[in-house]
Amino acid sequence: MTRLSTAVRGLVTTLATLLAVTAVPTAAQAKPEPKAPKDFVALRSVDPTIVQEMRYFTPHNFVGERIDGYRQPLCILTRPAAEALHKAQKRLLRQGYTLKVYDCYRPQRAVDHFVRWAEDLDDEAMKDEFYPNVDKTRLFADGYIAEKSGHSRGSTMDLTIVRLPAKPTRPYVPGEPLVPCFAAQAERFPDNSVDMGTGFDCFDTLSHTLDPRIQGEQRTNRLLLKSTLEALGFVNLAEEWWHYTFKPEPYPDTYFDFPVSRKSLTRH
Repeated sequence: MTRLSTAVRGLVTTLATLLAVTAVPTAAQAKPEPKAPKDFVALRSVDPTIVQEMRYFTPHNFVGERIDGYRQPLCILTRPAAEALHKAQKRLLRQGYTLKVYDCYRPQRAVDHFVRWAEDLDDEAMKDEFYPNVDKTRLFADGYIAEKSGHSRGSTMDLTIVRLPAKPTRPYVPGEPLVPCFAAQAERFPDNSVDMGTGFDCFDTLSHTLDPRIQGEQRTNRLLLKSTLEALGFVNLAEEWWHYTFKPEPYPDTYFDFPVSRKSLTRH
């Protein structure tokens, strides 16, 4: 074998090795997405009358962009939580109201997105609406952001009440002027919800369900949501009037990461 052919052979071997190495990440990327357990359902399949305004699929949230893992504007819950919500809806419909969900199951990758955003102290694009009185350095210490969320277990949801007939909420336009989430209902971003005293995801102590400064109609509305849900096994997070968890949870210690999409619910 000539010296040239030996060199060529060595080059071919090197290229083959490089190709094999670069092929590994491609194979890793092709790994199928995780699926939801069989007892997770789309809320719409259990109760199509509950209004869904999935905020993290949109840029109208405290981050200001669609959140990782939200492939479709879809409420997914464990079946027991969805069926209990259906019972609550039947009670509210008789009183001229409907439930509206802002968020349901939340994949771990979405929670990780929140954490990355919270650590980026230069990104305060949505501060004027969602956390006007909170220094961003305090988000972890004050409990507004955490590395794990009960939403990832599938039985927690964020929701409110809308008076029937439900009027549509206008779309948020990125870049529009922001108004504090605790401003008077007529001043803050329009929401077809009854007046709860603050908007959804308002990082402020006024969001505490029983904050004594919330009185009159606003308090009545919060208590209507609370009493309706608690009678059916839901537990409220005291710091957030919109946050409820159905008990007992089927997955009290498991934090799932399948995407929010209909595909996650298919079995094949």
